Amino acid sequence: MYELKDKKVLITGGSRGIGPVIAESLLVNGASVALAARSESNLQIVAERLSKSGFKVITVPVDLSIQSQREMLLDSVIKEFGTIDILINNAGLETEGAYVELPWTAIDETIEVNLVAPMALTRLILPLMLKNNSGHIINIASIAAKSGAPYAAVYSGTKAGLAEWTRALRLELKGTRIRFSTIFPGYVREVGMFARFGKRSPWIIGSCSPNQVIQAVINAVKKGKIEKIVNSMPLRYSFILNELSPRLGDWLMHISGAVEFQRKKIGK
Repeated sequence: MYELKDKKVLITGGSRGIGPVIAESLLVNGASVALAARSESNLQIVAERLSKSGFKVITVPVDLSIQSQREMLLDSVIKEFGTIDILINNAGLETEGAYVELPWTAIDETIEVNLVAPMALTRLILPLMLKNNSGHIINIASIAAKSGAPYAAVYSGTKAGLAEWTRALRLELKGTRIRFSTIFPGYVREVGMFARFGKRSPWIIGSCSPNQVIQAVINAVKKGKIEKIVNSMPLRYSFILNELSPRLGDWLMHISGAVEFQRKKIGK
């Protein structure tokens, strides 16, 4: 059992959505937490709320689409904490829309934030973790990484890339004490983009609560879980079906209403 007490944790995407609730749970378990996000004002709101519960966090405003900003982030947190024991790559842009209609700038930024930034931050922190002979990288992917979501093609592609890159690194660094975990949340209720949409997802897809995602992260740290699908419906079987017969998987997405649901989300 790996304990969180006194561990130094960096969480990206810490100003809204699932990031702040993950941070609060880690703080309750005794960790020190650094929150990073683009919005300085939103970071301060989160920090003030957490401070009312007796917790102290550090915040670092950062644009994760820029490499020099990523380097600044790591330098700032290490200067404050002395090290980073756990990196949680949670930041993500949920860029949605008909692919042909999306401006390239939005596509490029999504790739940078969702995929390149976790790669870059991990590459920057790995030498220190290897030197310390300890470290844990947790990547927040999505069920869209297992089965691409229509009208969220860029998001799905970045999350799939994140998941397979994590697996490759896990295999590459087997034998070291660096651990890797990937969390695959479904539609998250109560916080984030799906919650703001205000509609129930198709029965075959389901959803998940913030607490379920938090528990998956805690179990990843404490119990060394390497992958966890977080959802109300047992989607692993449909993912297997999709791998065995992509045509049948596509048919299931259509008849279940998943494609129409995604279309409505973007106002089509």
